[in-house]
This record gives sequence, structure tokens and C-alpha cells, in this order.
Amino acid sequence: MINSLFIINNSGDIFMEKHWKSVINKSVCDYFFEAQEKAASPDDVPPVINTPHHYLISIYRNQLYFVAVVTTEVPPLFVIEFLHRVVETFEDYFSECNETIIKDNFVIVYELLEEMLDNGFPLATESNILKELIRPPNIIRTVVNSVIGGTNVSDQLPTGQLSNVPWRRSGVKYTNNEAYFDVIEEVDAIIDKSGSLVFAEIQGYIDCCIKLSGMPDLTMSFMNHRLLDDVSFHPCVRYKRWESERIISFVPPDGNFRLTSYHIGSQSMVAIPIYVRPQMSFKDSGGRFDLTVGPKQTMGKTVDNVVIKAELPKVVLNVNLTATQGNHTFDPVNKTLTWEVGKINPQKLPSIKGSMNLQSGSPPPEANPSITVQFTIQQLAISGLKVNRLDMYGEKYKPFKGVKYLTKAGKFQVRT
Repeated sequence: MINSLFIINNSGDIFMEKHWKSVINKSVCDYFFEAQEKAASPDDVPPVINTPHHYLISIYRNQLYFVAVVTTEVPPLFVIEFLHRVVETFEDYFSECNETIIKDNFVIVYELLEEMLDNGFPLATESNILKELIRPPNIIRTVVNSVIGGTNVSDQLPTGQLSNVPWRRSGVKYTNNEAYFDVIEEVDAIIDKSGSLVFAEIQGYIDCCIKLSGMPDLTMSFMNHRLLDDVSFHPCVRYKRWESERIISFVPPDGNFRLTSYHIGSQSMVAIPIYVRPQMSFKDSGGRFDLTVGPKQTMGKTVDNVVIKAELPKVVLNVNLTATQGNHTFDPVNKTLTWEVGKINPQKLPSIKGSMNLQSGSPPPEANPSITVQFTIQQLAISGLKVNRLDMYGEKYKPFKGVKYLTKAGKFQVRT
């Protein structure tokens, strides 16, 4: 399946390569660099590149390209999903995944890649199983290994690999049994200058942190499961039961994992909780920029981590702006204005205004630039997804002690 993996930074330097079968010369990445030069942005690089003898399948995460080389036809999404799992594993081990972190932990990174793929095929991709195989780094272990020449690889095979549930280690015991669930929804929408919705879709995830003793068997159901489309599950989920009953039944891994991801493409279900009111005018030698951002009806929730980016016209040389809150920067090369607003106070809406300097003799732009808004709202599901029940398998519909069934999806916890 996967023959080699190359990790490339934004400068085009291949600072790490790993081969599972025969060694492939890194010159194969020249096809990738050609596609990168033609792309308008890093995200626009084609994920699958066909070469005379290989296929290059890549993802872009944390300002790094992860390029997998395959020699035969394979499902591209299968390889892409594995590459995302590699990045998530690095983030779980090292808290971050960037060029510096990978270089500082070269040995552990190679050990992880060796265990995650066996002769090019995925083998161990669960974090809790990998941590039994390869111990996470810490200062004391790093010093001891450097002195005695030791390694982080365990001498024993993970207990989960010998059971029918390979994603969960055996003999798990907790004094306090708890399960935490995060329902996360990302909204991607396009709004015209009048405020009307042109396009919208929602990508949702259910992330879990399970701290339960023994071998728990859980079920989760939704009141409005018909909202969910294009659903993908963790391998622990019994897919046949979801198909027949629309119930998520699973024996969870121990620790953190993503239970499911889903897609909602119906625009009627998407209500954008924030608005932007820009006003821009251009004259012969200058222009004015005025922008106000505020929340719509958000069920009493606070809109936080607001970041606004405006791609200004190429004729703009510089800007002189004043913001009522937050920090703003202007990139004169890419003509990008970035305003980090932060939290929005409905009683005092943030705004930014000022002047723009234009190139002399250049005609004023005919159209206003597009504006990108990023924001987060805690404990609010835009789609209105409702969790109905979360039960222990065996005794039908016997709820956990202390469970609160929410009317809105969001962060909640369960105690047994």
C-alpha cells in the first residue's frame, strides 16, 4: 500500500523521509513541487498526483505537507485518513506537530511510524495501544535513554492486540468512572453583501474521553438523527446496528478518541450566529475602511475567538486603522488585513475604521474584497443536533448515574 512518506515544510525542504518497502528517491517529490507552484494557496495543492510510476497522496496540516508515495492503485481517502491519523498521533504524543517538534523527537517519530504501518499496511493506529508499545517522551526517560542508549519501545506486546477488541487494552481500572463527550460543529458558509445566505454546510465531530473500568459497552442515540449525513465512525462502532436502528453501539477505547464525524449540507438547517457590516470606498489616491461585527441570536451564548481577515485590493499600499478592541496587522505583500477581535460584547460592538493608501495613478478597484470570519461558540450546536440517550449495554435503557440528557448538543459528561 504505502511505500514511503515524505514530510515537507513550506520552504520546500524534505526534512524527513520514511520507507517501508524499497527506498524511493526523494526526486519523486519534484512532481509535487510542480503542483505546489501552480497552486494559489497550500490548501489548493491536489491531494492526489499521478506520476509515471507512482501516486503521490498528500495532506497539509500545521504548515507541513505529508506526502505518501504508493506504487499501486489504492483508495485515496484510505491513505488520506491514515495521514491525518499520523498527525493526530504526533499531537497526542508531543502536544504539537510542527517541524521543530518532529526534529527534536526523530527517534520516537520513526518508532511510531514503524509500528503504525507493517510492510506498508496500517497495523496499530490507536493511541492507547501505541502508548503501550512506545512510551511517550518525558525529560527523565530522555536523559536515561541518552546515557544508557535505551529506547522507548516496550518489551511486551500490548494486551489489546491479543483480544477481540484490539483498540482497548485489558485490565483497565478507575476509581471514579467517567466519560466525557464533546460535540463539535464547524460551519462553512458564504454570505453576500446584503446578508443573505449563499452557501452553507456543517462538519461535525463527537470526541470522547472515556475513563471506565473493565470492558464497557455503550449505546448513544439522537432525537433527530435524520440530520446526519455522510457519517463516518471509529472502528469500535457496530455499523450494522447504526444502519438498522440508527443507534451508535460501541466498546470504547480507553482515553481520548473521535467517535464519529458527520456532515450536514442542508442550508435550511444552518443559522449563522454572527454578522459583519463592512463599508469601503475608494478614491483616486486613498480610501476609507469601516467594519463592525456583532452577534445574532445565539441562545445567550458568547461569541469568542473572533478573527476577521480581509483580502484588500492589490492597489492598496498601506492602511492606517484604529480598532476599538483587539489587535490588527496588515501584510503589504499579500494585501491581507487580519483583525483578532477576541470576545464580542453585545453591549459594545467592536469596530475598526481608518484610511487606506492607494498606488498613485492606479484606477480604483471595481469590487469590494471578500471577508473571512472565524469564531467559536461554546456549548452550542448550530445544527440543533440533540443527544437522546446514553446507556450501558446489557440492561436495556438503564442510564448512567448522574447523566444529564441535553436538549442541545454540546459538551457534557457522564458519571457512573
